[in-house]
Parts: sequence; C-alpha cells; structure tokens
Amino acid sequence: MNARQVILVQNSWRLFLSVDPVMIGQVFYGRLFMQAPRLKHLFHISTEDQSKKLVEMLNVIVGRLDRLSELTDDLNALALRHVKYGVKPEHYQTVGDALIWTLERGLGKDWNEDVKEAWTQCYNLLSATMINAAGHTRPVK
Repeated sequence: MNARQVILVQNSWRLFLSVDPVMIGQVFYGRLFMQAPRLKHLFHISTEDQSKKLVEMLNVIVGRLDRLSELTDDLNALALRHVKYGVKPEHYQTVGDALIWTLERGLGKDWNEDVKEAWTQCYNLLSATMINAAGHTRPVK
C-alpha cells in the first residue's frame, strides 16, 4: 500500500463508521453467509457481538495503517486465533469479497475505483500477513 491508499482507507473508514456497527455486521455476515454458507459454523457468538468485534478490530487496524509495524503482533495473534476457529487460507478471499461488497454499499457515493483499489490492497496485505503468521503461505498481491 502506498501513502495515498492509506489515507483513502482511513478517510473512507471514518465515513463508514457513521453506520451502526451491528448493522455493518448484519450486512457483512449476511453477504458472507449467502456467498459461503459453509463458513457459518466457524462463528460461535451472536452476530451482534461478532459485528462489534469486527468493527473494533477494523478500527484498530485502519487507525494504524500508517504504522504497520505496530500491527504485526496483533495480526499474528489474530491469525492464530482464527486457526483455532478453523479458518483456512482459502476463506480469506471470501471474507475479503464480503468486506469490499459491504464497504461499497455503506459508502455509496463516496465509493469509487481508487477507494476500492486502496481497500483491496489493504485487505490483501493484511490477509497475506495473517495467512503467513498462521503457517501458511500466500503471496501478497
């Protein structure tokens, strides 16, 4: 990710946060489970609680994008937790697609190709880091 992409992600996230975290989660998990119903068994808490965790995690990550080295330990720990839940490397693409789709719907007129590319680069970098931390390999796009 370049500096401009970091700014695009951070600015669009600030706009996106005007939406209720539970609603964000309902849209995200609705899309995810519609696209990949087989993933539903990986989630063992209420959608409301999971939604809040998702938004909190993204808040931390987006807030530190300009200081990625500060995220390494958090991302490694998150990756290892995801392994315990049964997450496999191939699940990351499906989750990323649901996230990008959710952001596009939530941002409406503030979504454009530059924002999409920035978020895609962000997600690819973070997911590759997590996959690698979990002991799998996937090249960073």
